[in-house]
Amino acid sequence: MTGLLDTIQSPADLRRLTRAQLRPLADELRQFLLHSVAQTGGHLSSNLGTVELTVALHYVFNTPQDRLVWDVGHQTYPHKILTGRRERMHTLRQLGGVSGFPVRTESEYDTFGTAHSSTSISAALGMAVAAQQQGADRHAVAVIGDGAMTAGMAFEALNNAGVLEQTRLLVVLNDNDMSISPPVGALNRYLAQLMSGRFYSAAKQVGKQVLGVAPPLLELARRLEEGAKGMVVPITLFEKFGFNYIGPIDGHDLDVLIPMLENLRRLKGPQFLHVVTRKGQGYKLAEADPIAYHGPGKFDPAVGLPTPPSSSKLTFSQVFGRWLCDMAAHDERLVGITPAMREGSGMVEFHQRFPERYHDVGIAEQHAATFAAGLACEGLKPVLAIYSTFLQRAYDQLIHDVALQNLPVVFALDRAGIVGADGPTHAGAYDIAFLRCIPNVSIACPADEAECYQLLCTAYQQAHPVAVRYPRGSGAGTALPSDLQGLPFGRGERRRQGQRVALLAFGTLLYPALQAAERLDATVANMRWAKPLDRELLLELAQQHDCLVTVEDGALNGGAGSAVLEALHEAGLLRPVLRLGLPDRFIEHGDAAKLMALLGLDAAGIEASVRAWPACSGL
Repeated sequence: MTGLLDTIQSPADLRRLTRAQLRPLADELRQFLLHSVAQTGGHLSSNLGTVELTVALHYVFNTPQDRLVWDVGHQTYPHKILTGRRERMHTLRQLGGVSGFPVRTESEYDTFGTAHSSTSISAALGMAVAAQQQGADRHAVAVIGDGAMTAGMAFEALNNAGVLEQTRLLVVLNDNDMSISPPVGALNRYLAQLMSGRFYSAAKQVGKQVLGVAPPLLELARRLEEGAKGMVVPITLFEKFGFNYIGPIDGHDLDVLIPMLENLRRLKGPQFLHVVTRKGQGYKLAEADPIAYHGPGKFDPAVGLPTPPSSSKLTFSQVFGRWLCDMAAHDERLVGITPAMREGSGMVEFHQRFPERYHDVGIAEQHAATFAAGLACEGLKPVLAIYSTFLQRAYDQLIHDVALQNLPVVFALDRAGIVGADGPTHAGAYDIAFLRCIPNVSIACPADEAECYQLLCTAYQQAHPVAVRYPRGSGAGTALPSDLQGLPFGRGERRRQGQRVALLAFGTLLYPALQAAERLDATVANMRWAKPLDRELLLELAQQHDCLVTVEDGALNGGAGSAVLEALHEAGLLRPVLRLGLPDRFIEHGDAAKLMALLGLDAAGIEASVRAWPACSGL
């Protein structure tokens, strides 16, 4: 039943409701959200937890005139539903459909595009300062989770905002004691202590009634209470930054949320509201297991998540996890690091088996890279598991702290290439290009699961930084080796001998290249390394064929194909080279296989591109 929700086409409609109607509206919104995501897949737990907060923010603030910035953005489905996109939610994360994250071109209510963590306070502060400079009467609100608060960028923004006393900035800390993986670090422990403040007043009254009959116990309780006050009442960490701190309050209680937001809206200067919510709120299965329901596929809400079909194929993340455990058992120097992506990176078993060598540093990619560098300085062998898109956030540390000192850090780059439904913010399109220009850094591009395992072994054996890039999901299904022997460093292999044309494949596109080569009668090389290139193999292929075709799932500008052109130029060899890869534009969200076909990177697309190329006329 969505009687009230059907009347909401924009927040202006929401603001015409009475306060008494907001609770049933939130219930309808939660049910619509649950059944909508069950049909499309997408982020669920985080969105169920922000229903009341979203309703309250749009009810109190005059959006879009007042700017609302959502950190990360995977909790904005209620926001999208209330801002005119309810009828299109069935297209969520599909090609041409609604994005799973805020996108400025999608709606005027998406005031800032987000998907990477911890950017909201900086962006909202910029908007607040702009309003002040323009003499505009508008507010800027940043909604940030407790997991995102572990990143240094959030504190850089707090530090800046605290001295701008006339800005109309509100930071809402959505504290659900959960990022994607369980939260870590000293800040999280501090926030967990503050949560006890929710129950402070009620517990005090009950305690007086129960203990009043026993004066010695009441006196003991009074002393303990004074200690507790020191934890939750005085100037907090955020007030030290110059914010007016309020909270923590119940983020699911509209009768508390709305008056509090109305009061804060009347204040000037940086305000900080700490709300406590629960991931999966209102759906018992998601409440019980918010990690499993973080980003589910399609499912029946009445039944819950289906049992995953048995498959003989491992995902590349699972391959990495298995290698990590195998190598850790073999070499006690190995240390595994993740920036808050234990499950996604395949490190759960490693954490269980080698807890003393497992480090989740929180959403702090810059720190993760330099932390790995410090470990390497002392003779340990750090392995940093990080999504390709998130390594971008540690680029300075990668260059200055790891590569410049030539430290043997292994970067396991998950989600390389097209990632599908998460779209351009999460695509691993740029790692070859931005790593290839850094001295001392090597880049391995395994073609399948077996090579991923073997090239991780090779990378681990090196005395310099090496990145091993692999895509989301599974590959060809090759069996893993039974030992920890690597493949030759910097060497590729010829996989098929043909005529006239040589296809040079980097990574998992080897397999569609082989299929295309059967119809083209082309030679195929599995190059394996984007840096260093196997120059001997490259020059042989160039001398034996009329033209070369490079195939990669990364950005063409500065990518592996560019490396081939540079190497041929340096060798004084002139050969036509057709480069196939990701074009110079951001690739939208959608089914990964469909996207690869549209980009001409499946077997049919590779064949068509080669046949249409003038240098290969007559094939």
